Amino acid sequence: MFAQLSKRPWIIAVLITVALLLWLLSGDRFVARDEVQAEPEKPATSAELARVEVTILEAQPMQRQHVVQGQIEAWRRVELRAQVSGNVQKLDQDKGNRVAADQLLLSISPDDRPAQVARSEADVRQRQSDVTAAKRLYERSLVSANELMRLESELAKARAELDSARLQLRNTKVKAPFAGIYDQRMVELGDFVQPGQSLLTLVDIDRLKVSAQIAQQQVTQLELGQPVKIELLDGRRLQGELHFIAAAADPGSRSFRIEVKVDNPNGLRLAGASATLHIQTGESMAHRLSPALLSLDENGRHGVKWVNDAQRVEFTQVELISVDNQGAWVSGLPPKVALITLGQGFVQPGQQVMVQLAAEGS
Repeated sequence: MFAQLSKRPWIIAVLITVALLLWLLSGDRFVARDEVQAEPEKPATSAELARVEVTILEAQPMQRQHVVQGQIEAWRRVELRAQVSGNVQKLDQDKGNRVAADQLLLSISPDDRPAQVARSEADVRQRQSDVTAAKRLYERSLVSANELMRLESELAKARAELDSARLQLRNTKVKAPFAGIYDQRMVELGDFVQPGQSLLTLVDIDRLKVSAQIAQQQVTQLELGQPVKIELLDGRRLQGELHFIAAAADPGSRSFRIEVKVDNPNGLRLAGASATLHIQTGESMAHRLSPALLSLDENGRHGVKWVNDAQRVEFTQVELISVDNQGAWVSGLPPKVALITLGQGFVQPGQQVMVQLAAEGS
């Protein structure tokens, strides 16, 4: 083949010319590609940036609090039981009456107890006389020491029996151990009662206590004496203070029992009612915002999107302190923040955006 081409030199010249043209054309294309790749990236124009609307929020002082449901109880409640047997002889007070401490509430028939007291008193007098006489004789060595000791022992026994008889008689009169309300009566006039049988209940509502259970994550933030607001179902509010925190959690719920002390000078009949406790745990700086502006990160934690000074979106995790019908209180944001209120669902952290301030009142 090369021998044939050597006989035709013009063919070789044409081939060489075509090869040179192809080489020159490919070189221009590679140079153009390099120039395109080397051209620096142009910044996005304002027309290409996502637009977001922001509101400038500043941190405000707020009272941190825990809100739990509680049960109102009387400060003291006692169920009085019969200490002796007998018939209910007299109902000295009516149910619902306010009574003073040591006031007579109910009487049980004394039966033969007064006579027993009289016999015991006579026995003590006789024993006392015997001991007195024996001591005189002992001083004159006419009575042995053993005999004197025997008489003194019998006197002590007689005195103990007298104390018991007097106690039995005294227990026929059921009296109030403290001032309060005669709340319930379980017996009627003429009923026969046995020792240990329930007779009546007495409650003290001059002061109330509200009991509740609080989670173990929150109990460390509580201290005795902290102010507590109590909200009743009908909207009324009372003021109290935390006066008891359980030392150990309930084994079933893993929560801690707390009790709030509430003065009740007007004697409001609230024992047994439900209430909402607002336990104030101190002041801190926080932001109030609409709960609709909260979003979740990939780990399911609450956060909000805002714009920094470089006009880029940031996502910051926040602690949700409380939520009410006026908004949510959160902590964890910078003191002053440009919060995205419109368009947050269309931008991502790190993205540059075009910012527009929200109109007043929007």
